[in-house]
Amino acid sequence: MADTELERFKAARVTALYRLDLIAQGARITYEDGTPVDMASEKVRLEQVVADMDRRIARLELMAATPTGPLN
Repeated sequence: MADTELERFKAARVTALYRLDLIAQGARITYEDGTPVDMASEKVRLEQVVADMDRRIARLELMAATPTGPLN
């Protein structure tokens, strides 16, 4: 199960990094009603999301590398 979760977080991280790259290139997005999204705030939000994912990925990789069992 941890491998599935790890792969899911890695894929979501790649997507967030792609969105950050688009923002760096000047992409603009709008809400469904046409209101523009504050791209500076969106950039900060995505950076925080990536940092959180990095922490989760590191924790999951550590768990996967650590032997488990009643004696460990």
